[in-house]
Amino acid sequence: MAEDELVAFRERWKEELTSNTEELVGAPSGQRDLKNRYFENLNEACSPTKQEEGEARGGGGGGGGGRGEQAAAEAEDQPEYVSIARSLLDGRTSPLLGRIQEERTRRKRQYQNMTSVRSASLQQQQEEQPKRKEKKDEELLDQLIQDLNEVNDIPFFDIELPYELALKIFQCLDCTELGRCAQVSRAWGVLAEDGVLWFRMCTAEGYHQGAGVADSPCWKSTLRDCRNSARTVRSNWKNRVGSISQLQFELGKVLCDVSCCDNFVLAGYTTGDVRLWDTLHWDSAASYLKVNGLSANSNPRPCVSHVQVNGTVAAAAYEDGCVDMWSTETGGEPIHHYQSPGGIQALALSPDSPALASAAGPDVRLVAADDRGYWRALCRARLPKTVESLVLVPGRGQQCPLAALAAGDAVHLLDPREEAEPRSLHSVYGHPVTCLDACDAHVAFGVKRAGWAMHDGGNKIHVYSLETGKPVACVGDSLGDFTCVNLRDGPPHLLVCGNRDRRVRVFDLRAGSSSVASLYAHHLGVTAVQADDWKVVSGGGEGLACVWEMRTGAKLWEMHNRHPVRRVRFNSSTLVTANIPDDKSPRGACITDDDLTAHRRHRGVICHYDFSEDALSRDHILPICRSDYIESSGYNYNIGLAVPYDKLPGGSHPAR
Repeated sequence: MAEDELVAFRERWKEELTSNTEELVGAPSGQRDLKNRYFENLNEACSPTKQEEGEARGGGGGGGGGRGEQAAAEAEDQPEYVSIARSLLDGRTSPLLGRIQEERTRRKRQYQNMTSVRSASLQQQQEEQPKRKEKKDEELLDQLIQDLNEVNDIPFFDIELPYELALKIFQCLDCTELGRCAQVSRAWGVLAEDGVLWFRMCTAEGYHQGAGVADSPCWKSTLRDCRNSARTVRSNWKNRVGSISQLQFELGKVLCDVSCCDNFVLAGYTTGDVRLWDTLHWDSAASYLKVNGLSANSNPRPCVSHVQVNGTVAAAAYEDGCVDMWSTETGGEPIHHYQSPGGIQALALSPDSPALASAAGPDVRLVAADDRGYWRALCRARLPKTVESLVLVPGRGQQCPLAALAAGDAVHLLDPREEAEPRSLHSVYGHPVTCLDACDAHVAFGVKRAGWAMHDGGNKIHVYSLETGKPVACVGDSLGDFTCVNLRDGPPHLLVCGNRDRRVRVFDLRAGSSSVASLYAHHLGVTAVQADDWKVVSGGGEGLACVWEMRTGAKLWEMHNRHPVRRVRFNSSTLVTANIPDDKSPRGACITDDDLTAHRRHRGVICHYDFSEDALSRDHILPICRSDYIESSGYNYNIGLAVPYDKLPGGSHPAR
């Protein structure tokens, strides 16, 4: 039966059922009985009788044909749906069965064909997948390289961020990361090569601190040159390569005191003369300093007791209580002078501002220059005991300097803004202070212990906070007295000190009381120390100046002079050591003696080491190697000689 015939049949069946239902609903009970009998007759007609079944099993063909004709005649009189129902009840001989079988066979064949095609395509894909993957990777890589070569901007920087914000992001990167970013694209390369980035990186590492962005055409190259120079200088430090000079003023004078700051070296002598050296400009006119008129007219002139120098001011104190100050730029006549009632026991100059403090007995005076350059006294104070050591705290400026004073067994802080007496920071009866130093945040001092106090560990170094006035650390525990301490010149939280027990100790204030390094240095006690992040330079009473490597504790090299090393000062490329004699009036230095000049072995010596010079230059040869055997002092003859030992090239003797 076709689909259109089936649809038409369903429509007619619905109409008949609807009409019959309406008739039955509105008909009386007699008509309903007729309807019931009608469906009963329909069931009887659809189901064969027992007699017909028996005839069907055993009957002949003629009888069957007659019954078939009778059934066909009856089917013509019956509705169409009755014949369809009868054919369905016949079972296997339905007219739709063949069509159903054909449809099933067609679908099964179609499924088999589709499955075979899919399996074949899948097998082919598995065979071609590695080749396609390799080809696809090569295509993606080529496309990425082509995009990176053709791109001229950074989308997320250009669209979402301006150039200044992108530059701030790049400021968080180091040199290695900037180099990697420069290889990403041209725009990233422009950002990574920006001069502001490299200028800030250069100044952050400590190079060219006072420079501006426009001072160098390429700050990246400048930083590279600075790093290469720093590596060379460090190698020269370890191998003792460079030039060595001895700073001498007058042959007949005995050295009294030496002070160093940056490229300036200031020295005072027993004749009352003061000499300033500028190691960057040796022929500077400011090197010649004149004394004040009162001291110049006195005969004999008083000896210099203390000298101090910073980047702008040089100061000297005399035994008669006079204090003179000069400008390091102009030299010549003093720019300020004042007189104290007694001799000066301590003199301190601020390392970064024109402020000077002096102590004469228990009296302390603090002076500073105002904005117009006029010097005035900021404050005066009197302590219960004689002031033995004095330092000015760096980083405070000329308007609010802060002085730390050690007097007997107490440490005081003097602030000009406070009208009261100096504030007591530390005081323990019977435990005198032996050394003192201060940085911008802390003050450190050594305390000598005696009697019953020796049983709790011995002498110690106390560190106090300048902001709170509370103790921060207590290190040491040594049986010997601490003779020197350096907190100002080293890295933050690093303290180095020297002791009479011949040892140099380095402490990290963040790591507790245990020492980072303990070096057996000088058999007559340590007199001067300084350290940075990798080395320690120490001086001893026997005249040795030693350079140590902090990490391994190994002595790199040493130099010897006759007198004790009283001053040690170094920066990245230079070292200044001062050997000052204890006896300031040796035979031959007095006017009543036959010889009016002191012999060289009594004068003391200042050595200036420059490790930034080329090792192949003639000046790197030590003075002893340029000597002619008449020189009375010398040490370390095992040095590679570039020229003959007794004469310079050309046959000329060296100038002495």
